[in-house]
Amino acid sequence: MAKIETDRRDFIKYSTLGILGAVLGGGIIFSPFPLRAENRLRPPGAVPEKEFLALCIKCGQCLQVCPYHSIELSDIGKGHGVGTPYIDANIRGCYACEAVPCVLACPSGALDHDTEKATDIKMGIAVLENPKTCLAVTNKPIPAGYADKMKAFTARQTNINSLEVKLLEKFDGYAGKDCTLCADMCPMPNPLSAIEMVTTRFGITKPMIYDGCTGCGVCQEVCPTSVASIVIKPRVSYEEYYARKN
Repeated sequence: MAKIETDRRDFIKYSTLGILGAVLGGGIIFSPFPLRAENRLRPPGAVPEKEFLALCIKCGQCLQVCPYHSIELSDIGKGHGVGTPYIDANIRGCYACEAVPCVLACPSGALDHDTEKATDIKMGIAVLENPKTCLAVTNKPIPAGYADKMKAFTARQTNINSLEVKLLEKFDGYAGKDCTLCADMCPMPNPLSAIEMVTTRFGITKPMIYDGCTGCGVCQEVCPTSVASIVIKPRVSYEEYYARKN
């Protein structure tokens, strides 16, 4: 019986449009949780959270078309959120594909099709939350082995594509240098509209976030400190966060 239940959950989690009825029925019968918003980093174009949870049919189409393996499906234990797509920026951020294929693949409207290009993406905002650990702020070089996590993640994928190979090549060769990874790896068409390394009048270098930041999570992914110094606040705009700070 336990194996049957496990197979059933895997089927609901990973199959596509044909299981809509089973997913909805399973959610009503088996979930003890009420519909509630979750503070997760959602894929590009995600509509407001409660509406997203209502519209998402957990088909996994967005995951299947993501060329960077950025999207995951939430596992059991999250109520009505189980099976919905999200991005864990500690593992792999969104690389802001210009055609935004995850949005094009969404059949339900959970990912808004008005998000047509990279600069339309609004997932959240980057924040230098732990400046005391930031290598740029503390003037420490990037350590050897900084790329191991990223390489290991890519190696685990069964269908690595040329985009991921180029990503690793771009990420290589920083060990021993001053840390500029968050700015250098920003995937936006005009990265300087989103993030830039600046030196203050006190001689401290740090990443500065601008209103072109889409909250893609790449800066959090590539941050080489054990706990990311720069993190994404999901579903928060530049104006909302930085207006509160000023």
